[in-house]
Amino acid sequence: MSEEQKRPDPVWMTSAMLKAYTHPLRRQMLHLFRQREYLRAADIAEALDVAANSASFHLRVLADAGLIEEAPERARDRRDRVWVARRQSLSVGGPENPVADEVLGGVMINAVAEEHSEMLRRVLAWTPEYISGRTTETHAALSQRSVRLTGAEFDALMERIEDVMSEAVEAHDRDDPDSRAWQIDLLAADDRI
Repeated sequence: MSEEQKRPDPVWMTSAMLKAYTHPLRRQMLHLFRQREYLRAADIAEALDVAANSASFHLRVLADAGLIEEAPERARDRRDRVWVARRQSLSVGGPENPVADEVLGGVMINAVAEEHSEMLRRVLAWTPEYISGRTTETHAALSQRSVRLTGAEFDALMERIEDVMSEAVEAHDRDDPDSRAWQIDLLAADDRI
């Protein structure tokens, strides 16, 4: 991948982003963006069974926080507001960029862990259908591999995985009727924690 094609560096989440993400309805809305990409307040209201004015309010909070942005090229007219989620990877914090509010960062990580646990429950419920041969359509993957790497080698591996996922997203035909939204969680831990 050339330097021009490299995925952008992850965005470090601000306190506003963390605060916006920790609200359960806004997390549902962001999940809906992963499934449908472009949404209007009316789409969200219908899909999540909430009032349109509530959907509009929470869209504005997500936009003000920088988690979504308008997509005017998708609007039907000047009054039509269409939104899209940011495509960049978001990072909560780390040694090079510590989170400003540790409690809020912890709430964010707990929310992500809950989503991960729910996804794992769905995968485990589906898996018997697949491994028994009752279905042949792939809906999930559960893979585990132990490797011995240095911290720097692990960081390089994770960057390569992110690059491969970014390439796949960029190469995807958004008009393909067989498209599905995939949530991909990579879980890794070393033997020291």
